[in-house]
Amino acid sequence: MNPTSLDTTNVLLGIMAAVSVLQALVLIVVGVMAYRLYSRATQTIRELEMRHVVPLSARVDTLMAKVDGILVDVKAITERVGTRTERVDSAIRHTMHRVDQTADRVRATVSSQVNGLVGAVNSAWNLVGSLLNGRRSSDEAPGHASRREDHNGG
Repeated sequence: MNPTSLDTTNVLLGIMAAVSVLQALVLIVVGVMAYRLYSRATQTIRELEMRHVVPLSARVDTLMAKVDGILVDVKAITERVGTRTERVDSAIRHTMHRVDQTADRVRATVSSQVNGLVGAVNSAWNLVGSLLNGRRSSDEAPGHASRREDHNGG
């Protein structure tokens, strides 16, 4: 090997070492800058969270508690309305049943009274008919035949 070729190799190795050191320095600077950027981003996120998310979360929790209370009230009211609706429905059904019973009783009472009245009218009619038939048969006796003919247009 030639001493000049060793000098060239040594120079090239020196350049490569210097470039490696330079690359290491650049990587360290990039790492430090990335860490600073990460720290700033994290701090900004924390500040935004403290300024906006925490108060908003507290408001949402308060609203959710109110909504839960309202839902409990609505459930209680719904149960009361359901119970009262059942009571009203039962009362209406009971009243309708009583109305039907009363109508049946009135119908039966009126029917029996009308039947009694019709029976009395029929009896009176039959009595009047039998009285009239009794007179006619006495009018038809032998001495009264001419009167009947006179009355009939004869």
